[in-house]
Amino acid sequence: MDILKIVLMIIFAIDCIALTIVVLMQEGKSAGLGAISGIADTYWGQNKGRSMEGALVKSTKFLAILFIVLAAVLNLKVFA
Repeated sequence: MDILKIVLMIIFAIDCIALTIVVLMQEGKSAGLGAISGIADTYWGQNKGRSMEGALVKSTKFLAILFIVLAAVLNLKVFA
């Protein structure tokens, strides 16, 4: 049981570091002056889900869910 706890804690630490890096790599959500003139509806704005920013958003969701699940599992009294 101790080996499982150690493995889960290592995965949890790697997840924490990866989540921090992915969040810091994302761009801000402020539209800036482009939203005033309507530039936000360009090709780049419409296909943002297929870009690097879209991949960062998807990976952030996955890492956040993994973070919550691992935190809940590690908090169980089974490992005490």
